[in-house]
Amino acid sequence: MNIYVGNMSYDTTESELREAFAAFGEVSRVSIITDRETGRPRGFAFVEMPNDDEGKAAIEGMNLQKVGGRSITVNEAKPRRPCGGGGGPPAAVAEAAAGSDPLAGADCQGSIGPTGSIAGIKPAGTGLRFRQP
Repeated sequence: MNIYVGNMSYDTTESELREAFAAFGEVSRVSIITDRETGRPRGFAFVEMPNDDEGKAAIEGMNLQKVGGRSITVNEAKPRRPCGGGGGPPAAVAEAAAGSDPLAGADCQGSIGPTGSIAGIKPAGTGLRFRQP
């Protein structure tokens, strides 16, 4: 079971999380998510536990508990939806525009440029083209 851990202190270590979750069963992996550019933690992580029953017990037992001085949020991780990449809008956005699913791509985000615009999104009526990264 893959478990999402949020609202973490930036100082929380993988060993602290592993120790806290190990009280509920075997922990196969701990991944603290870091910023690509700075390498600093982003305040959330994923904990993998091979046994679903132990994972569910960990979710119930660890949610809103203090780790690293902060009350963490713990729940079952949802699988990521593919959002595409490259020079155009995500595939899910293109499908949504075609009318297949009005909410497809609602959780996909473009990258924010230095002017505050979202790369890959063309404002209506501006004549702007998609920007290649």
